[in-house]
Amino acid sequence: MKQKHQQKPREHADLALERISALFKEADLAFPKDKALSKRYIVLARKISTKYKVKLPPELKKRFCKHCNSLLKPPQNCKIRLNRGRLVYHCLSCDSCMRYPYPKTNPRLKRKS
Repeated sequence: MKQKHQQKPREHADLALERISALFKEADLAFPKDKALSKRYIVLARKISTKYKVKLPPELKKRFCKHCNSLLKPPQNCKIRLNRGRLVYHCLSCDSCMRYPYPKTNPRLKRKS
């Protein structure tokens, strides 16, 4: 019978989230000077999130390429397009695409003119 993984304490998860956000800030600062170092910071942040079973915050999830782990800066190494109700991120370093659903507006919230 397979053993289940033990749940990590909540303090560890909170500390992991702090470290992940710090690594993303460092990746953002290192990007103009050294793209390889920036990529390394993102790899470390992803490893921390998997080790402590912490989901990456949504605002950080769209900031890196899922295939090559490079930081996405829209005019420099990625394109962002709207296509059929989805956001399409096209990474120019590995030539891959990531698609995210685009939130549609609620018709009940439209203003009456």
